[in-house]
Amino acid sequence: QVLLVESGGGLVQAGGSLRLSCVASGRTDSTYPMGWFRQAPGKERVFVAAISRNGGSTYYDDSVKGRFTISRDNIKNTVYLQMNSLRPEDTAVYYCAARQGIAVLTTTQYDYWGQGTQVTVSS
Repeated sequence: QVLLVESGGGLVQAGGSLRLSCVASGRTDSTYPMGWFRQAPGKERVFVAAISRNGGSTYYDDSVKGRFTISRDNIKNTVYLQMNSLRPEDTAVYYCAARQGIAVLTTTQYDYWGQGTQVTVSS
């Protein structure tokens, strides 16, 4: 029902910044709790950040706290992940996700997923 498309990934040197975007289309008549997850080669998909429907509450994994910022623009149906002070260990495919309801989760229990965007951080 909801199509999510990520963009903004790329190659950046350590210490640099990137901003990821996730645009929702299809069934966008309602707002959803949104999350960002990432999956490095050979690793499990893990939580990065999440945001409530109105953007009033945000959550971060400790590994990115203070460096990444999640935000949303509901008029544009877009969620962002601003990534600063990037490290090589941040290299992964980053996925945008949405879920039904109002609860924000830091697990992978989301209903809709994008195809991912590659972020590569070089030393």
